[in-house]
Amino acid sequence: MVNWPTKKLGEVLEYEQPTKYLVSSTDYRDEYAIPVLTAGKSFLLGNTNEKNGIFPKEKLPVIIFDDFTTAIKFVDFPFKVKSSAMKILHAKKNEVDIRFLFYKMLTIKFSHAQHKRYWISECSNFKIPLPPIETQKQIVERLDKIAEAQKLNDELIQKSDELFQSLLHKELNPTDKNWEVKKLNELGEIVTGTTPSTKNSEYWNGEFLWATPTDIKKDTFILTDTPKKLSREGYEKTRPVSKNAILVTCIASIGKMAIAGKEMATNQQINSIVCNKDNDPFFVFFSLQKDKKKLISLGKTTAVPIINKSEFGRIKILLPPLQTQKQIVAKLSAVQNYKKQLLGQKEKLKELFDSALAESMTSEKKSKDV
Repeated sequence: MVNWPTKKLGEVLEYEQPTKYLVSSTDYRDEYAIPVLTAGKSFLLGNTNEKNGIFPKEKLPVIIFDDFTTAIKFVDFPFKVKSSAMKILHAKKNEVDIRFLFYKMLTIKFSHAQHKRYWISECSNFKIPLPPIETQKQIVERLDKIAEAQKLNDELIQKSDELFQSLLHKELNPTDKNWEVKKLNELGEIVTGTTPSTKNSEYWNGEFLWATPTDIKKDTFILTDTPKKLSREGYEKTRPVSKNAILVTCIASIGKMAIAGKEMATNQQINSIVCNKDNDPFFVFFSLQKDKKKLISLGKTTAVPIINKSEFGRIKILLPPLQTQKQIVAKLSAVQNYKKQLLGQKEKLKELFDSALAESMTSEKKSKDV
């Protein structure tokens, strides 16, 4: 085993204030050449056509450090910035790989309990293990490969979303005008959920699923599990719905929806559609997704937006023959299932990156690794 020497970040990185690179105009356009950056989540605000005050390419690459949020970005292209509340960090010495320092900074945990400038007060004093430059480059190469795989996976997820939306509007805008118009309450039973008493402990901590709007995430297609579960006694106090019921939030966060992957109960913020055998529930689900903006617009403008059960039941959708419904569902479900695989891959890549990052940044490595 060998111990890597430690250095403070302030000993290997020097900072530059961004003042002379500040953008003057917020007239951002895609056709303009120079990116305008912030260190926050949005990162790229747009492009500017300003010619002066551009960060020069000969000083690249650099790390942008948001002095208040501690968000960091690695930048290897000319840019301008929107905010002065950041530091532009340069590597001081040739024996330091700045991308290695960037990855190391990703492992730093900040409390953010105080509103202050974190670079000088904390981050610059943070000690890091500093292996030989060749080892730094090996670590960076490995992490870069995983990061590139993450980027490609994210691009595939975006393309799957674009394909789904394209298919959704193509398949559900019929050229055949013989499709029927039906109300939701004509397709089967509409069930509004309920909440058993939270004060009765005998109703909770069981094995029966109980869904709330927070369980329906952005990428939820089929809901198969819930964090809160009911006992048999609690479940009997609810209005359970069968597998393949369509769950739609109709209070507060209107328009979140999923297919019940198992029999389950829901709280009162969810209306469920239990379709009869003449209609494919997945087709109804996709139809509601296509007209989601219309659904959201039905929410009454009260303190808490709401679509009552009777109004929800009067929502109309176009219905082709059952066989056509199933053909369309097969196409749309294939895209959704592909996206589900990509999301699973995204989680695995994140776990791999986090593991490789933690392992690579330890202060001790076996001698054969250096």
